[in-house]
Amino acid sequence: MLRFALLFILIPLVARMFWRTVDHFIEGVTGQTRHPAARPQAPPHGVQMVRDPVCGTFILPERAVTLLDGRTRLFFCSNACRDKYRARPSTRSGRPESAEGRTA
Repeated sequence: MLRFALLFILIPLVARMFWRTVDHFIEGVTGQTRHPAARPQAPPHGVQMVRDPVCGTFILPERAVTLLDGRTRLFFCSNACRDKYRARPSTRSGRPESAEGRTA
């Protein structure tokens, strides 16, 4: 009885593994997926990212915390990095540093 139960479980698993292997082999030979919704495709080109001026992390602009200082828009990975940037004293006057001339 125990052998029958194990075979009842083992046979479908082996069959599924076999057909998945065949499916992947066919995908590799043809270069096309049979189930395009199952595997999202990468974008055809790179995504433009910006760099946080405080910690150096690269982030997507639409997910970044921004700070507009004059005509310059700066991008930060978090509110903490933005606040550190705001609190940073300038080397000349002791006041918070201006964002002029910085690149994001």
